[in-house]
Amino acid sequence: MARERGLRTTVALTGAVLVLGVSVVLAALTGLRSRERIESEIGHSLAEAAHNMADRLDRSMWSRASEISMLAKLGITPAMEDPVRLRWLLEQFQGFFPTVSWMGVTDTTGKVLAATGGLLDGVDISKRPVFQNGQKAQFVGDVHDAVMLANLLPNPTGEAMKFVDISTPVHNDRGEVVGVLATHLSWEWTREIRRSLMDTMRGRAELELIVVAADRTVLLGPRELLGTSLDITAVRSAQKNEIGWVVERWPDGQRYLTGYAYGNGYLSYTGLGWSVVARQPLAVAYAPATAQMIETVLAGGAMVLLFSALGWMAAGRVTRPLRRIARAAERIRSGERGAEMPVLGGSAEITSLSATLRDLVDGLTHRDAALVRLEDIAYQDRLTGLPNRRYFEQYVEATTAGNGSAAFLYIDLDGFKPVNDRLGHDAGDLVLRQVGERLAACFRGDDVVARLGGDEFAAVLPQRAGAEPPDLDGLARRIIEAVNESVSIGGEAVRVGCSLGIALWPEDSPDVAETLRRADQALYQAKRAGRNRGIRWTAGLPPAPGKVPGGDRDTAAEAMRSSAP
Repeated sequence: MARERGLRTTVALTGAVLVLGVSVVLAALTGLRSRERIESEIGHSLAEAAHNMADRLDRSMWSRASEISMLAKLGITPAMEDPVRLRWLLEQFQGFFPTVSWMGVTDTTGKVLAATGGLLDGVDISKRPVFQNGQKAQFVGDVHDAVMLANLLPNPTGEAMKFVDISTPVHNDRGEVVGVLATHLSWEWTREIRRSLMDTMRGRAELELIVVAADRTVLLGPRELLGTSLDITAVRSAQKNEIGWVVERWPDGQRYLTGYAYGNGYLSYTGLGWSVVARQPLAVAYAPATAQMIETVLAGGAMVLLFSALGWMAAGRVTRPLRRIARAAERIRSGERGAEMPVLGGSAEITSLSATLRDLVDGLTHRDAALVRLEDIAYQDRLTGLPNRRYFEQYVEATTAGNGSAAFLYIDLDGFKPVNDRLGHDAGDLVLRQVGERLAACFRGDDVVARLGGDEFAAVLPQRAGAEPPDLDGLARRIIEAVNESVSIGGEAVRVGCSLGIALWPEDSPDVAETLRRADQALYQAKRAGRNRGIRWTAGLPPAPGKVPGGDRDTAAEAMRSSAP
């Protein structure tokens, strides 16, 4: 039953993982493409909004400058000698254009002859840029704070009042300059243009339009940015007279989609070098794409549940006959009389599998069990139960037949002969059986430790591709500690030790026989160095006594046969 549940769970989970994986990949790809498309669409719309704002500012400035120039040429000169009529003309003009906060006419010395609302009448403004720059030609000044009018004009908001200056010379009939027409445009007109444009883009959440001066000071925008320097890629690109958009991080640490444009003037108005940037938080811009990704993942979750259920039911159709086969195999294994493998239908694969298993089981159960026992005896050391020399030779040959690597260990007991001499061979056999059990417990499942004869053992540790290499130093310590444990014989605690020689194939030698000889050489060095220790072969170790390298051990099998008892 546990096997059935495991298979059904595996099938169901596999289907769920596949569907979930497809859903996640699809959501990621869809979200990525959606973000790219949204980024491009919004970026272009923000660049267009910035361009429209810059264009409207330029056209509005050109319009105001042209109107003021026309007023200076056609309406003011006849009234220069009549301050009352002059003021009336200026106030009439202001009534048509409420963006004009103040307008006045000066004489050639800079003294105000008449002004709207009588503000600054008779005041000398000869030191102000609006007079000095307006004596020779039309002048359009950049945004500045109110100085002389700060406390004279109404200011319901309480914020610092800002103006844009426009002034132009006034000529008489002979073309002589007889004064200057000076105008302060309220900065509020730019706010109106900004509000108007933003109203047309109400679908863009958290959209902001920002006007930046030529020195990169923020003139119009969020309160926290006003008056600060905005040195970002969008502003630098706009000042190169470029129109476009970019994704970048602003001084507040957030990333924004940012469109930009440059106000390069309109007709006779050459512009003040203003840049306009339109921004929207990137997270807000990506919100539709994020929502789409979430919807796709949720739909994928629903599909996961559906396909898991379908996979569970489909696996049940497969596991039912497999369960019958497993139950039959268990009865056969337990020796139940009359138990046989059924031949099942349902699918061609199940029928073929059950029939093949039936034939296989019949063949195995009727084969002479003595053959199996004889084969076991041929490859097993009867005293310790470990593999014998013959099995070890074949395993070494099979392990080193292809690509790969292996570690060879020669293990020789220390102090075993005195046990045999003093307590007899029966005691010696008991020690060997105990040592064999302890050695078998020290190795991995696919390692082989064999008794070669007498008190000599050998082990081969194959290294599989992708597997962790064995910790040979740690293994040597465990072997020595295990062998060193006492063996109780007739109430007496008997102890033996062991020495180990280790060599690696093909690291120490590409030749297997040579690697085995080097493991034997390392074993001799361990004996010579004081016994009960393991030594890894290195170049320069002295050969074992009476053994010339390359002499009497030309093959792995010969090397092991030479150590037989």
